[in-house]
Amino acid sequence: MTTAQETRPNTLRWRALGLIALAQFMVIMDTSIMGVALPRMRDALGFTPSTLSWVFNAYVIAFGGLLLLGGRLSDLFGARRLFAAGWAILLAGSVLAGAAGNVPVELAGRIVQGAGAALIAPSALTLLMMLFGSNPKELTKALALYGAAAPAGGTAGVFLGGVITEYLSWPWVFYLNVPIAVLALFAARAVLPGGATGTRGTVDVFGALTVTLGLGTLVYGIVRAPEAGWAATSIAGGAGLVLLTVFVARQAKARIPLMRLSIFRAPRLGAANLAQVFLGAAWIPMWFFLNLYLQQVLGFRAFPAGAALLPMTALIMLGMIALAPRVIGRFGAKLPIVAGLLLLAIGLGWLALVRADGSFWVDVLPASLVAALGMSLAFIPSLSTAISAARPEEGGLASGIVNTGYQVGSALGLAVMTALAAASGASALGDPAALTSGYSVAFAGSAVLALAAAGLAALTFRRR
Repeated sequence: MTTAQETRPNTLRWRALGLIALAQFMVIMDTSIMGVALPRMRDALGFTPSTLSWVFNAYVIAFGGLLLLGGRLSDLFGARRLFAAGWAILLAGSVLAGAAGNVPVELAGRIVQGAGAALIAPSALTLLMMLFGSNPKELTKALALYGAAAPAGGTAGVFLGGVITEYLSWPWVFYLNVPIAVLALFAARAVLPGGATGTRGTVDVFGALTVTLGLGTLVYGIVRAPEAGWAATSIAGGAGLVLLTVFVARQAKARIPLMRLSIFRAPRLGAANLAQVFLGAAWIPMWFFLNLYLQQVLGFRAFPAGAALLPMTALIMLGMIALAPRVIGRFGAKLPIVAGLLLLAIGLGWLALVRADGSFWVDVLPASLVAALGMSLAFIPSLSTAISAARPEEGGLASGIVNTGYQVGSALGLAVMTALAAASGASALGDPAALTSGYSVAFAGSAVLALAAAGLAALTFRRR
C-alpha cells in the first residue's frame, strides 16, 4: 500500500509541514499574545483581577473541551477539510474578540477562537502523521519542528503583544490573526494532502457538550472560590464532576464513542497524556503570572514586558529543535520527560522567591531559563509518545486526546493557581507586596505540580 509520504514530492511534504507548523504557531500565539495586553484589556472592558483569567480560560476551555470532537470530525470528514474549517472559525472569533466593547462579547470571541483551534490542532497532527508517519527518523524531525512552532508562537505572541499593545491598541492582538488565517485557507488546498475523505460513522455531540460544560463548570467553581466561598465552589465543582462522569459513562457505552476508552490500553499512551496534563497545569500559570509580575510589580510597560520573556521562549524553541531529538534518540522518552519536569519544578520554585523590590536580571531571567529548559526537554517526548502509541486510523482521536490533556491541564492549573493567588493577596491592585505574595504562591503551587508530575512519570513510563 502506498503512503501519502511516498506519493508526494519531498519538497511539497516539507512545505506542507510548514503550514502545519503555522497552525501550531497560531494556536499557541493566541494564548500568549494577549498576555501582555491583559492590564489594558482589564481597564478597557471592566475585568476584575479574579475574572481576568477568563480571557485565557474561555479560549482554553472551548479548545480543550472540543478537541475530542475535532479529532473525531477529522477522522470522519477528512483532516484537510477540518483544517480549513478551523481556520475560518478562528478568523471569525478573532474579529469578534477584537471588536468587543464589553466582557461578555470578549469572552464569546475567545470561545469561538477556541472552537476553531479545536478543529485545527488535531487535524494538523493527523496531516503530519499522514506525511511522515512511515519514517520514524523523519517523524521525529517533523515532530520537533512542529513542537518548536509552539514556543515560536509563544515568542512571537509575547513580543508582538508588547509591540501592538504599546504602539497600537489591544484589539489588534486579535486582528493580527485575520490575514494569517486568510493565507492559511488559500495554502491548505495547494500543499496539504487530500487523502481519504474520511470514514463512516456518527458524531457524539452530547458527549462533546458534556465534557466542555463539565470542564467549564469545574474551572468556574475553582476560580470563583475566593469570592463566592467554598460552599458555592463545592456546588459548581460537584456539577462539573458530575458532567465529566456522565461523559465518561457515555463513552463506555456508546456504540461509536467520541473517545474510545480502550485506546488507553495502548502502551505508554496514558502515561504520556498524564505528562502533558501536568505540563500544561504547571507551565501556563507560570506564564500568566509572570506577565502580571513584570507589569504590575516591576513596572514594565507592555513592550519591555514582552521583550523580557523572549530569552525564555527562544531557549524553548532551541531546546525542542536541537536538544530534545538528540536526547530522545540516545536515551528514549522516559529520561528527558522526568528530567525536564524536574528542571521545570526547580525553575518554578526559584520564581516563587520573587521580591516586591526585585529585578528582572535576578528574580526572573535565571529562573525562567531553567524552567524553559525543562519544558523543552519534557514536551516533545511526551507528545511524540502519545501520538505514535495509537493505531494509524485513530490519529485524529490520539491528536485530540493529547491536545485535550494539555489544554485541560492548563485550564485547571490556572484556575487553581488563580484562586490561590487571589486568596494570598493578588487581588490587591496597587500594592506590590501583596501582589508579589500572591504571585509567589502561584509559582510555588506550579512547582509542586511539576514535581509531582516528575514522580508520576518515573513510575508510569516504561523504558521501551
